[in-house]
Amino acid sequence: MPVNITTLGFDADDTLWHTERLFRLTEERFAGLLADYTDKNHLSERLIAAERRNVLHYGYGVKGFTLSMIETALEVTNRRVPADVIAEILEAGREMLTHPIDPLPHVEETLKALKPSYRLVLITKGDLFDQERKVTTSGLDVYFDAIEIVSEKSDETYRTLFSRHGTGPAEAMMVGNSLKSDILPALTAGAFGVHVPYDVTWALEHADEPHGIERFYRLDHIGKVPQLLARLA
Repeated sequence: MPVNITTLGFDADDTLWHTERLFRLTEERFAGLLADYTDKNHLSERLIAAERRNVLHYGYGVKGFTLSMIETALEVTNRRVPADVIAEILEAGREMLTHPIDPLPHVEETLKALKPSYRLVLITKGDLFDQERKVTTSGLDVYFDAIEIVSEKSDETYRTLFSRHGTGPAEAMMVGNSLKSDILPALTAGAFGVHVPYDVTWALEHADEPHGIERFYRLDHIGKVPQLLARLA
């Protein structure tokens, strides 16, 4: 049965451009700084635990990640971490905040092809200043009718945004790499969900793929979204 989709929501990090790889590279650098105090696996476990605690206070993004690294460094060294290590962690965080934006394959041509026929809405979470920088630096902002930077992605978030910028969630589709943040809450809100997996997933974004939901689709790259829409029309 044909469906009428008027609005397309797109996640940003690891859907439109690379992000998680930079976090993992920085974590490798962090492990090297603390190698004299603990092994890499234990450090990773402590860091994830700190991020899980701190996301409620600092939100998502580089600043919260940097503070979590500092907290973890204090924990694993029993508060004896050298000042120069703290300085290195802070420098790593600053470098992340100025890192060039590297769009993923097929992204720009896909947005360009879809823009004439749909309302395109960028829906991302994280630090406001950093997300604004990435959106602008990417050059992809010209394709979007609206850009929403939110503190959390919930079913209510999608109901509100797809009603504000479109004709409601029933006629909207969310495209993203995170099942937990992009797909599952969008499906609960009544929208279509298109999962485009990225090769690295943050531990706090892991979730099981839904089954038996007709509005859920999985594509191996974003360039296949126009074909999916043509098939559904």
